[in-house]
Amino acid sequence: MSDVLLSVRDINLRFGGVVALDGPSFDLHAGQICGLIGPNGAGKTTLFNCISRLYVPDSGQIRLGDTDLLTLRTDQIADVGIARTFQNLGLFGSMSVLENVLAGGYHRTRSGFWPTGLGLPSVRGEERREVAAAREVLDDLGLSAVASKPAAGLPYGTLKRVELARALMARPRLLMLDEPANGLIHEEVLELADTIRRMADTRGLSVLLVEHHMAMVMKVSDQVVVLNLGRKIADGTPDEVRAHPEVIEAYLGGAA
Repeated sequence: MSDVLLSVRDINLRFGGVVALDGPSFDLHAGQICGLIGPNGAGKTTLFNCISRLYVPDSGQIRLGDTDLLTLRTDQIADVGIARTFQNLGLFGSMSVLENVLAGGYHRTRSGFWPTGLGLPSVRGEERREVAAAREVLDDLGLSAVASKPAAGLPYGTLKRVELARALMARPRLLMLDEPANGLIHEEVLELADTIRRMADTRGLSVLLVEHHMAMVMKVSDQVVVLNLGRKIADGTPDEVRAHPEVIEAYLGGAA
């Protein structure tokens, strides 16, 4: 078994009197894809937001390798190797696809205000390297033909790939995808599943995937973690989880 990259332990979070997370724990190993699933209100996105430091849990521990993520600010998450997408697209419509993707690598640039304003050689060299990296990602995701087009007006499935490209520009160790198949047609979902699997394999990424599209999750995941009402009720391979009695009950009801 590969080394543990992400370790989540006993995460608890309340919003007033509502228990959002009730102690889930799991490990994600380097190079693997973990699907995080559960009925609506199970706590999936809440846990996602704890890992990416948008929420602060009341108790528990989250580590990425040797780094205690709960000691970091939200703006430091990219620097330790985490990139994420969101349920709703956050692209800049008036900017080109290339410019949107370049924004994903901004945290890596080191040029300050004055060198950038003066157009010093070191800045121009850094810009050339970032543009080359962005074009490589675009080519890998089949987006080269739309690189110069504004994001506004492009098909929704294309925009989903642009958002994925922007996340990949951060060169993450952990890629967090929050419902990437939302709004896609069946063929686009299957294509996206193949893309995610290929990105994980070729780039050595670990992927944490929140998704309601069960066929996609079961196809692409090495491991599936199931939440219900903030608790972890199952953790295993897709086949193990698919047959788990508590998972069946959570999705289909006790009568099933």
